Order: sequence, then structure tokens, then C-alpha cells
Amino acid sequence: MRNQLTHLDESGRARMVDVGNKPDTERVAIAKGEVHMRAETLALIQAGAIKKGDVLAVAQVAGVMAAKHTADLIPLCHPLPLTQVTLEIETDPELPGVRITASVRTVGKTGVEMEALTAVSIAALTVYDMAKAAEKTMRIQNIRLVEKHGGRSGDVVNET
Repeated sequence: MRNQLTHLDESGRARMVDVGNKPDTERVAIAKGEVHMRAETLALIQAGAIKKGDVLAVAQVAGVMAAKHTADLIPLCHPLPLTQVTLEIETDPELPGVRITASVRTVGKTGVEMEALTAVSIAALTVYDMAKAAEKTMRIQNIRLVEKHGGRSGDVVNET
């Protein structure tokens, strides 16, 4: 198993992977997640009645900022020049709650999966932070990589 874990050296110690000899290619990653809450809390968010402000707009900006700072948060991630970060945050009365989708792009030597996952995670935490005065039982759930494109390992599509 150790030879499959690229962030471990021969002795089993953590290391940052050397990507210096890899070619620059376009990389894309899409991640998703959800914040489940009571219908009453969702109604407050939709009405703009949360005292801290526009929950969805702030969460969107927080997600973009998080993607740009992923290497500062996850020790073995490479800092990457991101060419695009988009976040779609939608309310869903069926959950009830909020669905978050992040798409991240770069042209570089390594992928942007961690940036997309970080964007979703921080956007979800921001929704929780902004609405926690209304509800402390919200649940952040199902954060996952949906797609990745580019690089030596090729395309991965976990959901359609």
C-alpha cells in the first residue's frame, strides 16, 4: 500500500510530491456538498432574514477565497495558480438545506481536487456560521469529488 500513497517516502514519512518533471496541462475538478437544516432555517436564509447578512453570497465568496488558500491549509498541497473558481450555492427545500458545487480550473503540473473540496467545505462552514444563531443542529454532509479532468491519471467521473 505504501507505494500507492504518493505523499509517503520510502521510510513512511510524509513528503511533498515532486511535480517538477510533469508537463503543464489543463486541470479541472468539481466537488459538491450539502448543508441540511430545518425548513424554518432555510426559509430565513431564502428571505434574507439571517442577522449576519446574505448567507449565500458570503458563502460563495468564502469558498472562492478558500480555494485560493488551500496550500496554506493542507500541508502537502502545492500552491497553484488558479485560473477559475466558481461556486454555485442553491437552496433545496427537498433536503431541506443548501447544495454547494465548486468548480476549479488551472493549467499546471498537478490537479485541483483539493481546492474544489476545500471550496465546498469552507462554503458549507460559512453557511453554518452565518445561520447558527437560528439553528445549531444543521449538518454538513456528503462533501465529495464529483469529477476531475486532466493530468496523467486522466478523467474521473464519480457522478453524472
